[in-house]
Amino acid sequence: MTFPPELLVHLCAADEWSDAQRRGEIRPGAAADFIHLSAPEQVHLPANRLYRGRRDLVLLHIDSALLDSPVRWEPGVPTDPEAMLFPHLYGPLPVTAVKRVTAYSPGPGGTFAPLAGPQGST
Repeated sequence: MTFPPELLVHLCAADEWSDAQRRGEIRPGAAADFIHLSAPEQVHLPANRLYRGRRDLVLLHIDSALLDSPVRWEPGVPTDPEAMLFPHLYGPLPVTAVKRVTAYSPGPGGTFAPLAGPQGST
């Protein structure tokens, strides 16, 4: 499935999104210079690697044209498909760039399926 190139997603806990709404943004963590983003068709890869079985996650559907900081497409980890690049946001993610928020829950085995459709379905 091909998604519009301007649509990116960020996976986070629902409480992190609630905190961001109060602050107006999500900032990179202390251990990173960037915020991990994904194209919709690849978000299941980091979800399964980092959040297997978690049921408190949401997907932030982001309009990349509304980001103020640079997005760089960079390699993930060696177990990702060869030549796959992930978008990394080098700066804060303003809540105004988030156009939609959807729940993202794993299936019965605790794994996350790829998104389907032009904006993903959850």
